[in-house]
Amino acid sequence: MHKQQLFSAGKFAKLSRTTLKTLHHYDAIGILPAIRGENNYRYYSTMHLSLVNMIRVLQKLGMTLDKIINLKNTRTPESQCKLYKNQIYEINKKIDGLARAKKLLLTLHEITNSALNVDEAKITIQFLPVEAIMLGNVNDYSRGMNEYNALFEFYCYMQRRYPDIDFNYPVWGVFSEKRIKNCDWRYPDRYYFYNPEGYDKRPANLYAIGYIRGNYGQTDELYHRMIEYIDNNGFEICGDAYEEYPLNELSVSDNTNYLIRVMITVRKK
Repeated sequence: MHKQQLFSAGKFAKLSRTTLKTLHHYDAIGILPAIRGENNYRYYSTMHLSLVNMIRVLQKLGMTLDKIINLKNTRTPESQCKLYKNQIYEINKKIDGLARAKKLLLTLHEITNSALNVDEAKITIQFLPVEAIMLGNVNDYSRGMNEYNALFEFYCYMQRRYPDIDFNYPVWGVFSEKRIKNCDWRYPDRYYFYNPEGYDKRPANLYAIGYIRGNYGQTDELYHRMIEYIDNNGFEICGDAYEEYPLNELSVSDNTNYLIRVMITVRKK
């Protein structure tokens, strides 16, 4: 090929968005051999541009230069089609993983942000719309189960039910109407994830909502205040209570200062 139809190494480095050092290395190991002129300078053609772009893509996907050299030396149309198909599959896996990570971060942001400006001393009655959650089985504490056993069984159940979903979402508790009325809120009846992909629902309803600071399970004072508030303001408990920790170990360093939110299902008397 005539020299005028070739790019100098410097021009090709700019064109291919790489460096002279990288081009020299590629030439030395044989992955992208340069064309030598009569002056022994390195030159490159448009063919090299396609190759260097493919090298860059494969490296970004984690392929080593040794493996790329082997592919280059043994390439056929059939092998390249197989390579492209496999790499598309790997890319789609990474895209799916990033999409799940984004959903998790959006959920955590929403949870944390929702707690920044609340009046922690105030109990309110609010209508809350339906919310997607991932709900576990009822915990059977009658057979000696404690909260750690129940939590372990919850995760096992979730992994069976949702094999393709990440379980990095905060875990919260549901307490039945009967348990709340009996002032028995030590262990949750069920656990749940607040997750936009969940098949279960927290029902749309009126909820009494209150807050308290403390560690996990330190909610006695809040529940007593809320039950008194509900009764004194013409409401009654008519369903489950949802106990959440919008500010927990992810955002608060002091584990005695987590923000706990309790939402009790209510209706007018």
